Amino acid sequence: MRTINSISQFHRLVSLPEPLHPLVSVVRVQDMRFNNDTFREQFSLDFYCVSLKRGIVGKVKYGQRYYDYDKGLMTFIAPKQIQALDTPDDTTPDSGIGLALLFHPDFLYAHALATAIKDYGFFSYSVSEALHLSDKEEKNIADIFTKIDEEYQHIDKHTQGVILSQIDLLLTYSNRFYERQFITRKAVNHDLLTKMEQLLNDSFKEEQTLKNGLLTVEALASKLNVSPHYLSDMLRSLTGQSAQQHIHDKLIEKAKEYLSVTNLSVAEIAYHLGFEYPQSFNKLFKKKMNVSPLEFRQTFN
Repeated sequence: MRTINSISQFHRLVSLPEPLHPLVSVVRVQDMRFNNDTFREQFSLDFYCVSLKRGIVGKVKYGQRYYDYDKGLMTFIAPKQIQALDTPDDTTPDSGIGLALLFHPDFLYAHALATAIKDYGFFSYSVSEALHLSDKEEKNIADIFTKIDEEYQHIDKHTQGVILSQIDLLLTYSNRFYERQFITRKAVNHDLLTKMEQLLNDSFKEEQTLKNGLLTVEALASKLNVSPHYLSDMLRSLTGQSAQQHIHDKLIEKAKEYLSVTNLSVAEIAYHLGFEYPQSFNKLFKKKMNVSPLEFRQTFN
């Protein structure tokens, strides 16, 4: 796997002129030339990439899955994420249009955004969970890309602050649009919620937990063919709870059943639920119920 360390290196690899600013750049996707094998194998970037694309020829591969850029959409790539590009040899995706904003983590240094950007879960969504935009939303985003591009044409002491304010606005808009997308896709997401509930119920069958151990958000998301961050954000929009909270609620529900209708010890119950250590089970139960498992059991005696 190849790591692309700088925005300048990326520009050279796609046959673009040197960037005017070493830590931030806005590029037109149709100007890039993917005429080497760098992007056909797995690669990662050491910087953020936010893309706005429509009708682009080619696909991005995540794991064993491909996603076509056949509609107007946004994707968000964080540093170190592994990806691969599938596009025809020595071609420009001129059947579509697109913009990509590249910015290095160092550009955020000493700014509140350096910490706040980690709270935007969509940087960990897979490409198939991309943000689809209305024409009006797309124009708003494209205008921000344009303003950033114009700002670093003449660099002065205000350049960084102005660009960071635009990136902050871009991410805030994106967050709003994702929340809108969760709402408009409510029927699809409710179906996903139903499948998740079934998987949770199946996972707590005794033979499953004894075999597989404690269910994780990553394992649950994988079975639902979504990314962990997307699953949690979608669930928050529907239920107000994250995927981890849903798992914990199901654990406590099953634990209360064991404590009330069986003679299993607390340690045995912890084991049956998939916990490696009884102390971890005790801690979670008390946090959720405000009493220990033994104290809960005593209410039935």
